[in-house]
Amino acid sequence: MDTSNLAARREVILHAATARGFLDAEDIPLAAFIDIDAVASNIGALEAAFPSNISVLHAFASKANSIVPVLAGLRELGMGCEVASEGELAQALAAGFDPEKIVFDSPAKTRRELRQALELGVALNIDNFQELDRIEQIVAQVPSSSPLGIRINPQIGVGQIVAMSTAGSSSKFGVPMEDEGNREAILARYAANPGLNRVHTHVGSQGCPLPLIGAGIAKVVELADEINVRAGRKQVTTIDIGGGLPVDFETDNPLSNFKAYVAQLQESAPRLFSGDYAVVTEFGRSILAKFGFTASYVEYTKVSGGQHIAITHAGANVATRTVFMPNEWPLRVTAHSPDGKEKTGGLVGQDIAGPCCFAGDVVARDRAMPILEQGDIVALLDTGTYYASTPFTYNSIQEPPVYGATFDDRGEVTFTVLREQQTMANLLDASGSQLMTSGHRGSWARVKPGCK
Repeated sequence: MDTSNLAARREVILHAATARGFLDAEDIPLAAFIDIDAVASNIGALEAAFPSNISVLHAFASKANSIVPVLAGLRELGMGCEVASEGELAQALAAGFDPEKIVFDSPAKTRRELRQALELGVALNIDNFQELDRIEQIVAQVPSSSPLGIRINPQIGVGQIVAMSTAGSSSKFGVPMEDEGNREAILARYAANPGLNRVHTHVGSQGCPLPLIGAGIAKVVELADEINVRAGRKQVTTIDIGGGLPVDFETDNPLSNFKAYVAQLQESAPRLFSGDYAVVTEFGRSILAKFGFTASYVEYTKVSGGQHIAITHAGANVATRTVFMPNEWPLRVTAHSPDGKEKTGGLVGQDIAGPCCFAGDVVARDRAMPILEQGDIVALLDTGTYYASTPFTYNSIQEPPVYGATFDDRGEVTFTVLREQQTMANLLDASGSQLMTSGHRGSWARVKPGCK
């Protein structure tokens, strides 16, 4: 089935899911889906956008979707993996990534995390000089093959969403390049440590315009050239340019605009494509977001103060950013009949509310769509990253299942379970039920007021 028609593919996926019980009003009222074929097409567009004369590792930012079978699928499609915690590193290894295809970021790496990464040979983007001191102490005792580079904050400004911008003057990330004395300090640390063979930057993601991203990368390429000139040799061999391509959340464009991204870099930082440097990217949202959606049955409908409201199972539990920052993270929502077919008819302004017990748990307000009825389905679009894959455990709502969908030559859908619906037993374990032994039961009652 044509991967360019995402809306038609969603409808077929929903129809098949309801027919086969992968989405069920009684037992599975909420589920997320990833269109695997469309993801593969998007990754092909990413690879084609970069010139063939340079070596590029496209490392998926696992924070965007850290479900292990999803990461394994991206590995099979040729991607590396960027991680930002001990947990994400464990997930990347469980997904089968070779350590040399893993890049470890994080502004707060512990000594244990650093030792593990260095033992494995995982590449490290070093956030600050204190972290570099730790690494040098560890490597002095146990040599490592890990590629090492300092994360640079080029301090070129922020985009429309400040929380998604990491190159402001006082960002928590990286070594600020323009603070007094820091450029010379950076050059001195590279000169003193021949094992520093990379530089890294990440200007930001959603809300950051391409010229801003290009300007930040240009400054880091210039820095890499200066390091190599001072060293009198090719010390820096790789430039990690981060991710950050903004995603179009307003249309069903079938591919991310990687061509425009590369064109901007060719204009802003042409030396990046000279062949003198290998390149690492860390795209996340732009790889998966548009090729996933989250579907929920409408449990109830009501009219309150003249406002139509649909109560669904998709709220802050799977759309945390949208509920708490609706202006920065609006979502498109589509209305479907119980069999998954998209609804038609007159448009009525409706609130699409979630199940969480606070008044603000609304994913869309006064959204014009065909009138929703009890038993209908709503689909939250462009949620392949940071939504169902990163659930919020408010009210102890079970994590929903996540399915991968592929199409055969006849247009028939095959589903793969990427994450099972959380069982009640697993939910209880996560909340400490296994600790309720005779030794723990009732222990609070033995603590008397005033006793020490």
